[in-house]
Amino acid sequence: MNRTICKALSLLLAAALLLATAACGGTPASSAPQPQEPSSAAPESTEPESVEPESTEPESTESESTEESEPAAAQTPAEAGVLVVYFSATGTTKDIAEKIAAYTGADLYEIKAAQEYTAADLNWNDRNSRTTLEQNDKAARPEIASAPVSLAGYSTVYVGYPIWWGEEPRILDTFVEANSFDGLTVIPFCTSSSSGLGRSGQNLAENAGSGTWLEGKRFGAGAPSSEIEGWIDSLQ
Repeated sequence: MNRTICKALSLLLAAALLLATAACGGTPASSAPQPQEPSSAAPESTEPESVEPESTEPESTESESTEESEPAAAQTPAEAGVLVVYFSATGTTKDIAEKIAAYTGADLYEIKAAQEYTAADLNWNDRNSRTTLEQNDKAARPEIASAPVSLAGYSTVYVGYPIWWGEEPRILDTFVEANSFDGLTVIPFCTSSSSGLGRSGQNLAENAGSGTWLEGKRFGAGAPSSEIEGWIDSLQ
């Protein structure tokens, strides 16, 4: 083999050896894995707001809907401008008056006698007791110690008293004659062990000479609130 051929073979062997070395030493740059760019959109599982069902909307939305559907709070049956006037020698009528005021939200006014009534004064078995003498005298007008009350601004006035000898105490006549009931609805109520209203409501209306007087109601001592409230509701 001449020298030219040997040299050519040597060059070919060298080139083959070089290629084999490059193949074992690494991957071509074009085929090497490239670094991954972070995705701008996370998977759905990491975006709960986009896949939450409608039932998990904010509580405020649900509460607002509930508030709109709830009915308005129940109101007391009486309007503003109600007054409860009462006279009570033993506390029985006072108890009824306070229950009426509590249910209607009314103001209270107590008629107090300038000369308080004692147990002896209230003795109906004594023909000479103070109350016996007063009730037998239709012109009697016992003096009132309470400061005068203005009825201006009221639309309804309840007037309460015990029944004495079948009628209103004369101190109630003192009160109604001293006040004007023009434009007012007046509702009498009384307390007694057995006697009814009798002519007491008519007597008061006649002596007052003004106002629209409704038929009244008699209550026994310690009448329950349910009885009183039922009566008031029946007036509406």
